[in-house]
Amino acid sequence: MINRIVKMEFDPGKVNAFRELFAKQQELIRHFPGCLHLELWEHAASGNTWFTFSQWESETALEKYRQSPLFRETWAATKVLFNAKPAAWTVQTTVNL
Repeated sequence: MINRIVKMEFDPGKVNAFRELFAKQQELIRHFPGCLHLELWEHAASGNTWFTFSQWESETALEKYRQSPLFRETWAATKVLFNAKPAAWTVQTTVNL
C-alpha cells in the first residue's frame, strides 16, 4: 500500500469552484480500482491551500488512475484554478520498532 499527498494552492476566488469539483468527483475517485481511501484536507489559516490524501493498493494502481480519463478530466478542471504549482508526494508508512 502507498499513500499519496497532493498540495494545491488555489486562486482565492476559485476555492468554491474547487470545492464543487471535488464534491462531484470524489466518489468516482474513491471507487476507482485500487483506491483504498481518499480525504480532502483544508489548511484553514490560509483559506486557499488544500491537500488530498489518498491510499492506493500499489504504485501500479495509482499510475493506472493517473492515466485514466477520470484523472485527466479531473486534473484539467482543477489545474486552471491554481495560483501556484502543486506538489505531490508518494510515501509509505514506516513503523520504528
